[in-house]
Amino acid sequence: MNSSKEPQAPDFLPQLTGCFAQPVRENPTVAMVEAAYRHHQLHFRYINCEVSPDNLQTAVAGAKAMGWVGFNCSLPHKVAVIEHLDGLGASAQLIGAVNTVVRRESQWIGENTDGKGFLQSLLEVIDPQDKKVTLFGAGGAARAISVELALAGVSEIIIVNRNRDRASKVVDLLNENPNCTARYHSWRETYAISPATDILINATSVGLFPHVSQQLNLNFKTIKANMVVADAIPNPPMTHLIRTARDRGCTTIDGLQMLVNQGVIGIKYWTGVDVDPAVMHKELRRVLSIEDLS
Repeated sequence: MNSSKEPQAPDFLPQLTGCFAQPVRENPTVAMVEAAYRHHQLHFRYINCEVSPDNLQTAVAGAKAMGWVGFNCSLPHKVAVIEHLDGLGASAQLIGAVNTVVRRESQWIGENTDGKGFLQSLLEVIDPQDKKVTLFGAGGAARAISVELALAGVSEIIIVNRNRDRASKVVDLLNENPNCTARYHSWRETYAISPATDILINATSVGLFPHVSQQLNLNFKTIKANMVVADAIPNPPMTHLIRTARDRGCTTIDGLQMLVNQGVIGIKYWTGVDVDPAVMHKELRRVLSIEDLS
């Protein structure tokens, strides 16, 4: 009797994930996610895709047609993608923006890991309970971060933005939480940070590669050493804001920390696996030629 098993054919069809954005060439997410896939021997691939707003609907339809298991959405698609999905997870519904899309059986569901990734980074250095926050920006990342901070118990969030109407929508959303007070501050002129601020956050694209010389329009002398200063920009992680805050003695959180944390959550959505964040940090340091993030 022949008990030998039939040889297994090699599998040349990986599960596909990726990022839809414009621009996307400088997005290092692909490097860290692919490193996690390799390390955990997951038969998945991650592809950066340059997708214009006019082509977003077609791109989503293409991902569905090709059997992708999900994808990330970055600027400028975090809100616009919602109309092309079948539903939203709880956090995305509350925030009104999506950065991670997950295929669940025949449904395409939008989730948001931006705020959760940021909050995890913040909790490593400070308890946000009853803290006062000054946050620059009112886009998708700003909404996600501010909502998670409100849920985590911060007492006050000041939204600093040039566009009052856009910022007011975030402020109104935050003020639905009875334990958090949100206010709008105009950003028409150089902004002075209140000394009562515990946590200062940049959630704009100012300083994002290749515009690395860009600086926030603020009075940097008003940054005090007792503040925690965070920048959501991952590339470069050492933005002008982070460098300045470190020089002034602040505890800082760079965008790579947030990027890795949200990546871990996204990969779990797609694969069901809890991947090692250290592998992702190491690969990001390598591809961005960063010797030390400490």
